[in-house]
Amino acid sequence: MVYRGCRGDATGLSVLQRILDTAAERSWQVTSVNLDVLTEAAFVKLLIDLDFKKDFQIVVDCELERLNSILHVIAAQKRNLKNYHFILANLGFMDLNMTDLEKLGPNVTGFQLVNWSDPAVQKMDRDWLDFDNKDLKLARRKLRYTGALTYDGVVVMATAFQNLRRQRIDISRRGNAGECLANPPAPWGQGIDIQRALQQVRLEGLTGRVQFDERGHRTNYTLSVMELSHTGPRKIGYWSERRGYVNTAVYKPVQEEFYGLQNRTYVVTTILEAPYMMLKKNHEQYEGNDRYEGYCAELAAEIAKHVGFVYRLELVGDGKYGARDADTKLWNGMVGELVYGKADVAVAPLTITLVREQVIDFTKPFMSLGISIMIKKPTKSKPGVFSFLDPLAYEIWMCIVFAYIGVSVVLFLVSRFSPYEWKADDSDDEDETLASSSSRRALPTSSSPGFPQNQNQQKEKEAPEHTNDFGIFNSLWFSLGAFMQQGCDISPRSLSGRIVGGVWWFFTLIIISSYTANLAAFLTVERMVSPIEGAEDLAKQTEIAYGTLDGGSTKEFFKRSKIAVFEKMWSYMRSADPSVFVKSTTEGVIRVRKSKGKYAYLLESSMNEYIEQRKPCDTMKVGGNLDSKGYGVATPKGSALRNPVNLAVLKLNEQGMLDKLKNRWWYDKGECGTGGGDSKDKTSALSLSNVAGVFYILIGGLGLAMLVALVEFCYKSRIESRRMKELIDAAISSGHGGMAGGGGGAAGGGHGGGGSGAALGGENGRVVTHDFPKAGAQGLPCMNKAGGMGLSSSGM
Repeated sequence: MVYRGCRGDATGLSVLQRILDTAAERSWQVTSVNLDVLTEAAFVKLLIDLDFKKDFQIVVDCELERLNSILHVIAAQKRNLKNYHFILANLGFMDLNMTDLEKLGPNVTGFQLVNWSDPAVQKMDRDWLDFDNKDLKLARRKLRYTGALTYDGVVVMATAFQNLRRQRIDISRRGNAGECLANPPAPWGQGIDIQRALQQVRLEGLTGRVQFDERGHRTNYTLSVMELSHTGPRKIGYWSERRGYVNTAVYKPVQEEFYGLQNRTYVVTTILEAPYMMLKKNHEQYEGNDRYEGYCAELAAEIAKHVGFVYRLELVGDGKYGARDADTKLWNGMVGELVYGKADVAVAPLTITLVREQVIDFTKPFMSLGISIMIKKPTKSKPGVFSFLDPLAYEIWMCIVFAYIGVSVVLFLVSRFSPYEWKADDSDDEDETLASSSSRRALPTSSSPGFPQNQNQQKEKEAPEHTNDFGIFNSLWFSLGAFMQQGCDISPRSLSGRIVGGVWWFFTLIIISSYTANLAAFLTVERMVSPIEGAEDLAKQTEIAYGTLDGGSTKEFFKRSKIAVFEKMWSYMRSADPSVFVKSTTEGVIRVRKSKGKYAYLLESSMNEYIEQRKPCDTMKVGGNLDSKGYGVATPKGSALRNPVNLAVLKLNEQGMLDKLKNRWWYDKGECGTGGGDSKDKTSALSLSNVAGVFYILIGGLGLAMLVALVEFCYKSRIESRRMKELIDAAISSGHGGMAGGGGGAAGGGHGGGGSGAALGGENGRVVTHDFPKAGAQGLPCMNKAGGMGLSSSGM
């Protein structure tokens, strides 16, 4: 509490002493200021200091004229006084001129000694006004409480002397009796009689009941307790020595106090900010409120229609929303105009914050939002040649490759170890192949029937060979066929092999299903690669600068935040050179668009979404909102408009009018397409670039198959030519031996030749050809006949 005293006499000091004693009993902190020694400039500085220290309880003890001048200086500051409580230690509350102070909505309490509703007082006041002082030529003015006290004092003296006269008490002075300067002083004996007569006076004066106690103090009187309302001074109770303070005020609902709205035009302050408040293209042709359009322009019109008042839109002078200057402690922007009485209502995108709520009143939010990040929209990433691989991460593809190889190796090993994967080779083709091989092996030794090798060949023919289908290549082929969901012409026979196949089929089912589910989205959606995804990404890097509006709630949010990420961001923004703060949202958007992705602007999400809908459609919102807050309609503290405007906002919200206004100014008039247009991921038909990699793999696979086939042909041809050469060499050498044996047979046996020699040699010594096709059965089939013909046509 602050006690401001103007009286340097004993009365003022006694009042101060009683206040200090009461403060000590109740643990109050009191600051005393002597206003008589302060100049007007010093008094203004005192008001700023009190506002900064939040000392809102103030007792002012001054005479009537001095108190009027002090109240005039306070009202001239145009500051918001809603939080202040002034107690005027003066008995003439109705005598004060508080017309200017009333507009600031302060909480003022005072005392009234004279009851102006008393008919006797009213008659005396009329007589006083009718009195004409011809000598002094004084201007007529209403009787004040000091004049009423003087009048009552004269009446008390007259009554007391009349009582003494009726009692025949002599009060005349004799000699030096009553002479205070006499030496020694001589008392006046009749003084006691006069004192006793004054104490016995009882009357109803202009100031109420006049009565004195044994000590000569006035007693049994009543003071009216007054307060300053928007309609002027009014009585809220009374104080008496016997009962103390008694409250008699009956507070009416605010709706009843809100009167006479149609009798004045209210000033609505706002700020040019698209789409909230904008000038029409041909605004020069209009006057007044018709020059403006936008969300807040229509909102103000709807509120005025529901409440029923006339208003005038005015742009804020400094173009700011409102912040408190650290040096002067004064408010600027729209908040300052409300605080200092220059405007009655603020309808604008004004954020509801704690520091603003302390000096002005807000309605319920008409729009909820949060701080968001705006960046320049990055160029769309062109689909890669192998974009069909994007549904699965690189690590998953590597794991699939290793799983494929691992399963194939395990299947190969399991098939080798399990006896159920082996089977006897009993086919005719294999038997024919084995017989021809035995014939080839028997050719060089056919002349020696008793050679032991013939017995081994016979045993091999009787014991069939066991084969296994799952070699390493067949295992790889089986795993690949299962992964591609195409199957294979071989299947595991053993239980262990089927277990491997079953788990691999289950694995491929899940992988292929997941891949297919994501493939459509990755191939048909154009995506943009954003350099940042949220506030954390901004705080971790320094390549992309970021800033806020200078003098707005967003800047205050980072300045006051205790979250580590936001503290780091504020430290960067505060020390950045050049400055990252901008003077307006338009300047911030232009800086984002011209920075080529090197500047991010932090602003409210609603404005971010609106700009995203404006051409050239090159900005975008990234990440979620950093906080949650709302825009509200603001009024000065204690304004009669607050509750009616608040009810109007709630009614508009329930009727869906607020959502309708937002859709109209954000999306219906958007320039980038419905729902964000280019700002969102766009689904379109597949182009060749999306699936080019598939065609590249197909062409590559076909080319690789042709190359492998050519290598196989060349390799097999070389092997077969070498084998045929060996067979021909063997046949030639065995042909020479047959001719020699045939000659001996002719000599010994005549025409038929020798027994076994007849199988290889003819009558003319030629090699019989029926043995060679079987010998060449394992070579190239197309060369068997030619080889036989070549051998049969050869002569000696």
